[in-house]
Amino acid sequence: ILLDWMLPDISGIDLARRFKRETRSRDLPIIMLTARGEEDDKIRGLEVGADDYITKPFSPRELVARIRAVLRRIQSPEHETLAVNGLHLDQAAHRITSHGKPVELGPTEFRLLQFFMSHPERVYSRNQLIDRVWGGTAYIEERTVDVHVRRLRKALEPFQHDRLIQTVRGAGYRFSPQA
Repeated sequence: ILLDWMLPDISGIDLARRFKRETRSRDLPIIMLTARGEEDDKIRGLEVGADDYITKPFSPRELVARIRAVLRRIQSPEHETLAVNGLHLDQAAHRITSHGKPVELGPTEFRLLQFFMSHPERVYSRNQLIDRVWGGTAYIEERTVDVHVRRLRKALEPFQHDRLIQTVRGAGYRFSPQA
């Protein structure tokens, strides 16, 4: 999706946030094309989910190169198996195993683990997790994130994978394969 920040009826930032909340569009790449070139604007655009940010004026060749770069980074999540330290998450089969043994998770904990495994070593605030895991379509309290992280850790504990999910004091949570 090529998206301008300054649209007539809605902010491109708000639209990007909506796209990332909706299940059907959350995996679509977004490139912001805008005249807003301040560092804070760029950071805000990337934090709401844009995969790239291009300021006007730009050359058509640069735009094509950036589109190709974003498309190269996209993988089909339905056919991908994520694996870290013996923990395997099969997205197509919706199955999790640890060294071949099944791990039982609820649907929210599955989505949370899927998100964490897809984004290792990056800290996400509770609000970012609400937007990206729950999709923002329902009202979710920040502490609800803590409850689901605790449930996920409890399910992973018998397999010694609970340490993979780290609390970063004052910032949020991080999935760290080096733990």
